[in-house]
Amino acid sequence: MMPRMGLLGGKRALIVGVGNQRSIAWGIAAAFQREGAKLAFTYLNERFKDNVHKLVETLPDHSAIPVLQCDASKPEEVTRLFSEVDQRWNGLDILVHSIAYSPTEDLKRRFHEISREGVLTALDVSAYTLVSLSRAALPLFEKAGGGAVMALTFNAVERVVPSYNAMAVAKAALETCVRYLAVDLGPHNVRVNAISAGPLKTLSASAVKGISQARDLMEAKSPLRRNITQEEVGNVAVFLASEWSRSVTGATIYADNGMNIVGVTE
Repeated sequence: MMPRMGLLGGKRALIVGVGNQRSIAWGIAAAFQREGAKLAFTYLNERFKDNVHKLVETLPDHSAIPVLQCDASKPEEVTRLFSEVDQRWNGLDILVHSIAYSPTEDLKRRFHEISREGVLTALDVSAYTLVSLSRAALPLFEKAGGGAVMALTFNAVERVVPSYNAMAVAKAALETCVRYLAVDLGPHNVRVNAISAGPLKTLSASAVKGISQARDLMEAKSPLRRNITQEEVGNVAVFLASEWSRSVTGATIYADNGMNIVGVTE
């Protein structure tokens, strides 16, 4: 019996923004590896280096997985990152953007009290980095004959989630970037999509007090009457990275058990 190659057999995937074992990006990484992809990870700075290395060491064949430093808000570090990836792999097939940040104080205030500086920071780190990373990845995608980019969003764009504040503005910008990049990079055979996952217990979500309420609401009111898992989001990411979604680009795919279609919840 021939060994199963997987939907992503041999594809090279760079995952930017893993925080810890609860990160959605970590669930995506596990699903990618299960389906045969080669992985590379980034860490923000020395503070996060050991944590990401320890996570990677739990994966099969971890010694062959590059773990590279990159603060995606710094152009010189983005340039260096893709130079290193290209030297190792001579191309790239998949880019996962899992970066989000807003100053904590802007997640605690009422929306009309959020700071200009906080909004600009959230936009720069959480949205513009998708543009800068995609731009730097394009030559590597071209070597591969095309590629797939995916970003992680949350439905605080069309719905109001208490305390999401500046991050909601950033996610709206991120989804706009996805659509414009899809049009721009489509002629290069690069697809760009977003996954809007339900409210998982992640490091980023822990700073938003409304997320806990959203989890309870999803279990009570979503069409499937349950919350989502990392593995389920990872499977959606596999679809978007594979040839099965070769006609899908510029889309926001909801992995939220249908909660996005629910209006009145009382």
